[in-house]
Amino acid sequence: MSVTIETANEASDELVQAFADLIPQLSQSSPPPDAAQIALLVADPGSVVFVARLEGTIVGTLTLVLYLIPTGLKAWIEDVVVDGSARGHGVGDALNRAALSEARARGAKAVSLTSRPSREAANRLYQRIGFTARETNVYRYDF
Repeated sequence: MSVTIETANEASDELVQAFADLIPQLSQSSPPPDAAQIALLVADPGSVVFVARLEGTIVGTLTLVLYLIPTGLKAWIEDVVVDGSARGHGVGDALNRAALSEARARGAKAVSLTSRPSREAANRLYQRIGFTARETNVYRYDF
């Protein structure tokens, strides 16, 4: 099975349902976004919502957030989630690499993210891709 990555550009029923299924796997304390919230997110020029598919089905998402500050363009990877049934198929790797490529193309010097230490597989993935741990447990990928 090959993973395909695309960017979301509308709050389709399929995307709303995917977030409803995926967000509880990421956070027990945050409810999934509704269609209106997703519409705002995908329309935001500072956010890029990546969607991963296996055999046509959405199995993961990642949001890349970009914002300009006086010292340059900052980029963060947020809310990475891969469905439990799709783990081990390279979905997380593909999502992250797509986000890094987009950030580089937009002129970001680095991409940062955070990950709880308990998410051991995710932390190994980030390090394998090339992120480096910082004292704050924030990861950065320098271009």
